[in-house]
Amino acid sequence: MKQQNISKGKAGENLAGSFLEKQGFEIIEKNWRFSRMGEIDIIAKDKNTLVFIEVKARSSNLFGNPLESVDEKKFNKIQKLAEIYLIKNPNIDFKDIRFDLIGILLKEKPEITYFKGVY
Repeated sequence: MKQQNISKGKAGENLAGSFLEKQGFEIIEKNWRFSRMGEIDIIAKDKNTLVFIEVKARSSNLFGNPLESVDEKKFNKIQKLAEIYLIKNPNIDFKDIRFDLIGILLKEKPEITYFKGVY
């Protein structure tokens, strides 16, 4: 992956984390990785709900909205990673699970699009 894309991703994840904290979320993990299978961008708690959040950031809409790049294959991977996370962290306290999606356009004033319970 190009260094420029990595830095956009990190910037997007940092903005998303701040956004979620302002909404009252407790950030539990950022960039949780399992082997070569992949990573979950943000794992957080929204009251009693454990939330697995995919963050997509782009500098423009030239190649489409950032959220358009999350397809069924990507979601299936996130879902499998979430299952592994729960197995590896059996003591985490929650009542529900949710999958959310955040798209960020990295402009002078970033534009954040947030979808709860997308899957």
